[in-house]
Amino acid sequence: MRLAIFLLIFCIFEYALTVDQTNFKTCDQSSFCRRCRKVKPDNPKFALVPGTLNTYSDSITADLIHKDNKHLFSLKLEALEQSNTFRLLVDEKTPLKPRYKVQDALKSTPKPGSIKVHEGDTEFTINSGPNKAVVTADPFRVDFYQNDILTVSVNAKGLMTFEHLRPKPQQPAEGENAENPAANVVKEAYEIDDPGAWEENFKSHHDSKPYGPEAIALDFSFPEAEVLFGIPEHADSFALKSTSGTDPYRLYNVDVFEYIIDSKMALYGSVPVIYGHGTQRTAGVFWHNAAETWVDIYTAEKNVVSSIVNFVSGSRKSDPPAAHFMSESGIIDTFIFLGPTPLDVFKQYTSLTGSAPLPQIFALGYHQSRWNYNDERDVEDVSAKFDEYDIPMDTMWLDIEYTEGKKYFTWDPFKFPNPLGMIKNLTDVGRHLVVIIDPHIKRDSGYFFHNDCTERGYYTKNREGNDYEGWCWPGSASYPDFFNPEVRAYYASQYLPSNFKTVTADVMIWNDMNEPSVFNGPEVTMLKDLVHYGNWEHRDVHNLYGHMHVMGTFEGLLNRDANQRPFILTRAHFAGTQRYALIWTGDNMAEWGHLQHSIKMCLSEAVAGFSFCGADVGGFFGNPDAELFERWYQTGAFLPFFRGHAHIDTKRREPWLFPESTRLVVRDALRKRYSYLPLWYTMFYEHELTGEPVVRPLLAHYPKDKEGFTIDNEFLLQDRLLVRPVTEQGVSKVNVYFPAIDDKKTGDVWYDVDTFKKYTNAGYQSILVDSYKIPVFQRGGTIVPKKERIRRAATLMKNDPYTLVVCLNSAGKAEGTIYLDDEKSYNYRKGEYNYINMKFENNVLDVNFIGKPNFKTAAWIERVVIAGLGRIPKSATLIIDGASQELEILPHGEGVAVRKPGISVQQIYNIRLNF
Repeated sequence: MRLAIFLLIFCIFEYALTVDQTNFKTCDQSSFCRRCRKVKPDNPKFALVPGTLNTYSDSITADLIHKDNKHLFSLKLEALEQSNTFRLLVDEKTPLKPRYKVQDALKSTPKPGSIKVHEGDTEFTINSGPNKAVVTADPFRVDFYQNDILTVSVNAKGLMTFEHLRPKPQQPAEGENAENPAANVVKEAYEIDDPGAWEENFKSHHDSKPYGPEAIALDFSFPEAEVLFGIPEHADSFALKSTSGTDPYRLYNVDVFEYIIDSKMALYGSVPVIYGHGTQRTAGVFWHNAAETWVDIYTAEKNVVSSIVNFVSGSRKSDPPAAHFMSESGIIDTFIFLGPTPLDVFKQYTSLTGSAPLPQIFALGYHQSRWNYNDERDVEDVSAKFDEYDIPMDTMWLDIEYTEGKKYFTWDPFKFPNPLGMIKNLTDVGRHLVVIIDPHIKRDSGYFFHNDCTERGYYTKNREGNDYEGWCWPGSASYPDFFNPEVRAYYASQYLPSNFKTVTADVMIWNDMNEPSVFNGPEVTMLKDLVHYGNWEHRDVHNLYGHMHVMGTFEGLLNRDANQRPFILTRAHFAGTQRYALIWTGDNMAEWGHLQHSIKMCLSEAVAGFSFCGADVGGFFGNPDAELFERWYQTGAFLPFFRGHAHIDTKRREPWLFPESTRLVVRDALRKRYSYLPLWYTMFYEHELTGEPVVRPLLAHYPKDKEGFTIDNEFLLQDRLLVRPVTEQGVSKVNVYFPAIDDKKTGDVWYDVDTFKKYTNAGYQSILVDSYKIPVFQRGGTIVPKKERIRRAATLMKNDPYTLVVCLNSAGKAEGTIYLDDEKSYNYRKGEYNYINMKFENNVLDVNFIGKPNFKTAAWIERVVIAGLGRIPKSATLIIDGASQELEILPHGEGVAVRKPGISVQQIYNIRLNF
């Protein structure tokens, strides 16, 4: 009977969870959002308490007071040792209980720097190098300046909210004197009269809210900005839209099937960092809070009248763009980044939360997945078919059906009786396997993991102190409390070879459904009044649950093999999760709009620390036609994470199941991806080194070009490639925007990577496309490393020769880098790598090392392609240690190729062109 009920529920969910938006709250259905949004501008409630200012060498503290209810709060403001960053903290001065402060998102505790404080009658100034923070006492406000230019204002709109903890109201006894103390308690508690303040219902779910209202909110204005962007994850445009008349953007990790596009709805990840960008500077704010959060966006212009006034007066705008962050609980803990450039502000954020570590080379190749490959024979046949059709592929993936009854760390004994043999068949040909491990644990008395968690008290608890029980893929399930270090250590230990005996150290992990997804929970997730380690409510830590899950996985893979870089894909994520895992955009659909949004979403994630991002190629739901399938592979080939994946109910869609014409187009896109693996590997090394995104919006390098601020159908790979995939149906040409380097519309030099045709004008250019064409352009002034001998897997290309593509700028110069190591271990952190700088100037290519070369390799330079020369050289001369050798020059598209220098990448050399 129980099985029948489960199957019925399963079927209901299979057909009902197709983004019924009524399953998810609006702001008006969320009491704290409703309350925060009712706060009106220009009626600020907070002021500094006179005489409470304390100054220290690295910070100031003071008391804040709510002017209506007289509750006191403590303020701390510090300038950080890292450049151009401030931190502002506000907490209750004497809370009834401690309020939650986010743990584990930052890579380490930020170090404050030295400051100087100048006090005035109504305000005081904190100086830190070229920066200062001017604090106004009443009404409370903080203005952040860089070089005397106002860059970010805090509470300029007066929308600050801080609901202090208070006793739960008790109804007075009949006839009780209204002047007695009990009545006064009731009066204070009822200052907030919203019906959801003390308990709240949504559909059939009840939230007991034992601690009552505890929302916080603060507004941030960006006086120098024209556009705001950030706060992923949303299936929306890169540039944030005004929320006037709509719901705010929501940050609340939830499982959304078949999400809709052009929407501010919450999705699987929440990264509360926002940026404001204008032609003169870029600034940012990181809202360090893991509770449910809504963000209102105010754009620069309010209405036609204000636009006319601005035009007549000559002012740039009336009100600058602003964001209003509203969170359900926690404290105000926010970081202010003063830039001044886009790359500066991105690095200021990742210096706090970390950059993604350099992945193994296989991770940057192509991944083949579906829910689900049927059995061992199916896995082996698919792998063999890639070889039969000469299509490169690095990794096979297995979804939940590989397990025995959806119990993780087990295998179905009938479908996968010999997993070690299957794994060996893949690794023998240079490939890898990834298997899924989700956080829902089947409540089965015959399952060791469930029994251990039950006996040791490792599950998340309900408010009565019992193990929480929800429903997910296994049916009845409970959820480990990953906030408990002991639970994470236990979970991590399951990856040890002595425990998970049916995998090898080369098998990597996919963490899905870790928002956490609870099919019968409110908004398909956990109840907010569940209790975690440390007696924190789930409402305090919700957006961190997947982060803590991934931390445990990362620890497990490191313990399994300390010298192999873990590969983990996660769906749920928070600020800092990029230190452990990569992400994808979740349950998308086989539609052109979803293809287009894969770029928009990954751009937003990249500026929020998640460079290693991709989308399910072809769409998770539905069946793409041949054209969409082809164009999606061509797009995926230039996004960092490149995986084909599909729902269990879709048609099989391996490339050879389409007509030959489609298979050849897909094969061509995959081969193009593999040719650029040296560039991808170098970019990810440099990302770990600097924190700068791998995938970048146009404004990252063209900050003065207003036309490019909102463009999100093309993107940059570092400053080397401009990619504008074909994401429209049935087109024979696309408009490519070449950005301007200044306000005079001066363009860079760009070269089509297929023909080396040169483009020098800024603005839109119409580019012809056939079914094979991916419009990609290399910037003049860069040198890109490639490998053009494509093998079945990236792991087999380690010693293959390099091609260097030199594209000259208008001055006839170019520069680039190559990074190489063993592509698998952490030995590079011990100095075992080669990092190579290449410069072309005055018709000479000079190649030298950055730092000391300490990695032996058989790889060599096979070809040097040069585009942008004014005339064709007669020959070239290779010079090594004073010895010279003549080299042949051949035509190569609209460029030339220096044929077979044959020099090891371990040597210093130069190549001189002879005219």
